Amino acid sequence: MSRADAPAHHVLSVLVENRSGVLARVASLFARRGYNIFSLAVAPTDDERFSRITIVVDVASAPLEQVVKQLNKLIPVVEITELDPRTSVERELLMAIVKADAHERGQVVDLVQIFDAKILSVGSDSLMVSLEGAPTKLDDFEDLLRDYGIVELQRTGRVALPALEREASRLRAVKGKAS
Repeated sequence: MSRADAPAHHVLSVLVENRSGVLARVASLFARRGYNIFSLAVAPTDDERFSRITIVVDVASAPLEQVVKQLNKLIPVVEITELDPRTSVERELLMAIVKADAHERGQVVDLVQIFDAKILSVGSDSLMVSLEGAPTKLDDFEDLLRDYGIVELQRTGRVALPALEREASRLRAVKGKAS
């Protein structure tokens, strides 16, 4: 991997026991160590005993080995996985209120359609829009919305899972007579 291809962030998927105070312990660990959390998302898994925390950490502020070592010291941590962006699927949600008077509304609506976003609410001089997708797609959408004037913006932070492996289907030789 070249320097230009090197990731700027570590994406960690941390499976923890679903108990009160776990998120606070994880966040305080990062704060004590001076690690910059770029994004943090947490929710219960399909097993109510566990929650999954997706933590995106700035590579420069946090040596991966040290982060994992410190996280493993926390009792409620069950498993830590670093997700490589090339072999995982990342998603995020963006909601924004954008200035859109009568002259610009059509342009903003076109932009929403191009990105497959949604209009959530319409005001007299603004629109509330949302977009779910890969973080880079949201970055591009946000950059284009800035030209119209963003009144308010909120992003959820990344959630990620490993991509599913795909095996090429194999053809099985069929024994029989050739016609």
